[in-house]
Amino acid sequence: MSLILFAFVVRVRDGLPLSASTDFEHNRELQERKQQLRTISKALACFPDRGTIKGSELNIYFVSSEGVSYMTVCHCSLPVAKAFCFLEDLRWEFTACFNSTVVALANRPYPFLEFDGTIQKLKQQYNQSGGPALEVTLAEVQEDLRIHPAQVVHLEDMELNGIANGHMEQGAGTGQNVRLEPVTAPGILSLVLNIMCASLNIIRGVHLIEYTFQDDHDGVWNVVAFLLAFVCCVFQCHLYLFHSSLKKHKSLTLLSVIVLCNLYLFGLRNVWQLIFHISVAALSTLLINTRKLQDRTGDCGV
Repeated sequence: MSLILFAFVVRVRDGLPLSASTDFEHNRELQERKQQLRTISKALACFPDRGTIKGSELNIYFVSSEGVSYMTVCHCSLPVAKAFCFLEDLRWEFTACFNSTVVALANRPYPFLEFDGTIQKLKQQYNQSGGPALEVTLAEVQEDLRIHPAQVVHLEDMELNGIANGHMEQGAGTGQNVRLEPVTAPGILSLVLNIMCASLNIIRGVHLIEYTFQDDHDGVWNVVAFLLAFVCCVFQCHLYLFHSSLKKHKSLTLLSVIVLCNLYLFGLRNVWQLIFHISVAALSTLLINTRKLQDRTGDCGV
């Protein structure tokens, strides 16, 4: 039984696939893991340089170095040290064949498909003999993992789906820009309604400020509620248009704050006004969490 099933090489800065192995197994979990690899590759800036993602039978291992990430899907029975030994061998081979300039200038998916032959040889070496093929020794990798253990990544904690829902916030030097699907008609409607609610909140809040500080000092919390609701509406628009880490949690927090602010303002607003503001916030939250990633590159048959 093959323990190393699939390997994938990708450019870190923009997730461009550089090469991949041709696999001949088509079980369901392998296909799911391959899809996860492609999704992860679009957000590598959010992941550590070396990590493990555990599955029921198949695990994902990845190492990023000098702007390139080397990723593999392996059977869970394969020792972790051997999986990272394979990735180190893969890195040595890739850097020997392609320099950083060639990698940086690549402008189409899978420009180095011929590297598949090398990947297959390495896979065969590990699957048959179970040992490293090049300069990297198992003892060196084991010692390195003992000193610097690979981080176990939980996709729900990294909110991978959230990463795939919006524009990646660009870090210094990453050049990452994951695009969303085009804004839909309900999305435009929610933005317009959110802007309307934000405007109503800021107008009511500003009008109350002068009156509150002159005649009714107890009404300061009404001003705070209006201004806080305004800020939450603005952030809801931002979350719909751009990705932020922990997007789902933030959107639900904003919804909760808007609901609480409007309930506090009951009396200054009637029931229908409260229903309107809360409904707009709920619609916006739903659309924030259902907007999908626009897939820029296909499998190219790999």
